[in-house]
Amino acid sequence: MSTIPESVAKVRARIREAAQASGRDPQDVQLLAVSKTKPASALREAFACGQRDFGENYLQEALAKQAELADLELTWHFIGPIQSNKTRALAEHFAWVHSVDRLKIAQRLSEQRPAQLPPLNLCLQVNVSGEASKSGCAPAELAALAGAVAELPNLRLRGLMAIPEPTDDPAAQRAAFARLRELKEKLGLDLDTLSMGMSHDLEAAIAEGATWVRIGTALFGARDYGQPPR
Repeated sequence: MSTIPESVAKVRARIREAAQASGRDPQDVQLLAVSKTKPASALREAFACGQRDFGENYLQEALAKQAELADLELTWHFIGPIQSNKTRALAEHFAWVHSVDRLKIAQRLSEQRPAQLPPLNLCLQVNVSGEASKSGCAPAELAALAGAVAELPNLRLRGLMAIPEPTDDPAAQRAAFARLRELKEKLGLDLDTLSMGMSHDLEAAIAEGATWVRIGTALFGARDYGQPPR
């Protein structure tokens, strides 16, 4: 079983090779370490390897880790589904939120972002595969949502995020990511972020323009879903 330093090195190599194969600068693809269900000690190990950006899905788990790792200079990203009663904590404790899919949530984040903090970096989650079980706004609703969110104070709309339907077919992987890229381009807004690609499909995502790849299993191993904190 690989150690975390070995896994970090392997994932960084995959990102570099995928970017080079696509004619992209590897520096334009950032690694977001998805650390849900993993202990703070694992994040500390990844930090020692130079990792600074961490993504969490469960708010209470994330807040506990933030407290335990307060001695480290980390950038925290929230990537899970958002309930209205969690927006204040998100606005107060995170630098990025990747999973906004409703104007109400964005408005609450804007209203609740502390004045002393910089604008909250935001991505809009799009349901590019049309799965009923998935969060995300419908592609047809994206332009109106993006236009409204871009006008809100205390937020900086950075781009789009997607979790396409899993598939082992590289062509199908690329088609889903290409759709997200095309949606971003059609918005005509000043957006610089495509948050897409995970452990099994990061190469396809990078080929289609990913700027953040959200990697969990390939860094930290299989997740323990016995009692996921909320």
